[in-house]
Amino acid sequence: MKKSIRTYSIIGSILMLSACSNKYYTMEDFKKVKKIDTHTHLNSGNTALAELAKEDNFKLLTINVDVPDLPSLEKQFEYASIQKKQFPDNIDFLTSFTLVNWDSANWADQTIAKLKSDFANGAIGVKVWKNIGMAYKDSANHFIMIDNPKFDKVIDNIISQDKTVLGHLGEPRNCWLPIDQMTVRGDREYFTAHPEYHMYLHPEYPSYEDQINARDRFVERHPNMRFVGAHLGSLEWSVDELAKRLDKFPNMAVDMAERICHLELQSQKDREKVRQFFLKYQDRLMYATDKVFESTSDEEIKKAKEQLHNTWFEDWQYFVTNDKMTNNKVEGEFQGLQLPKEVVDKIYRLNAVKWFKIKESKI
Repeated sequence: MKKSIRTYSIIGSILMLSACSNKYYTMEDFKKVKKIDTHTHLNSGNTALAELAKEDNFKLLTINVDVPDLPSLEKQFEYASIQKKQFPDNIDFLTSFTLVNWDSANWADQTIAKLKSDFANGAIGVKVWKNIGMAYKDSANHFIMIDNPKFDKVIDNIISQDKTVLGHLGEPRNCWLPIDQMTVRGDREYFTAHPEYHMYLHPEYPSYEDQINARDRFVERHPNMRFVGAHLGSLEWSVDELAKRLDKFPNMAVDMAERICHLELQSQKDREKVRQFFLKYQDRLMYATDKVFESTSDEEIKKAKEQLHNTWFEDWQYFVTNDKMTNNKVEGEFQGLQLPKEVVDKIYRLNAVKWFKIKESKI
């Protein structure tokens, strides 16, 4: 008996729905899919966020960083080691170094010795922070920029150890604007709270262009270095500008830590441009939040877990659905990118495995 046109239409619709469901993840897939948050700061011996990560099917990369108002680098390393020991399958970490003894003839050798020890004790890479270019000065009172040749010996040793450099160099372009002209709420709040890093107030400091150009020269002079630009490489304001760097530097990838709102802002103006950027550079982009965890009280820990889970869940919605969305960092509505499964798998896991050499068997 011949099937009716209506029957074929129903079958076709079912097949189309099935094909669509096979192409994209849904909100229901959130906990089913293995994921990595490549930029957190677990500055505590409390493992509450590692426990949450395990529940939400995340691995966390916790980053040691030379920040004055965080615990010392030694203490951060201790916390990271505690977290790694308690949750070996859900935690990895990066180390860092200081420029305090920069003018010493032994600075490079001492730094290399420290990093070798840190690598031997579990660190899988190194973080350099914006105090290079925005805080540290040499004995002649000149700002120390990341393209200074004195870094070469240290970087060459990191490369020889097959480790990755994560660089937070420069700041969002908003940093050089008045507070009321900044484009997203997070930047307005951060630079209000940290005027010492609000470069609009410090015109005597290196400019935004100075920071980006020094970073670009640094990446260019070390073509064998695996370099991950933190915070969308401080080019968060334009996927076009970021694309230029990714085209120029094949050894460069970026994480999205605390800059997804800038992508959402650009999605308001041209969602398809942002979506095509993700499709084209799907091998160079990594999911990250920049969550800092120093909580001690039960109430603080509960709040931190809720905030991080909600951030993870809302970001998942932005990347896997085409829902109309809002959040408190961006004024107005924007639409999710609904990226294909294979792209989501790369930005949430596979790129981190590749760029940070995370052992996939541990995920």
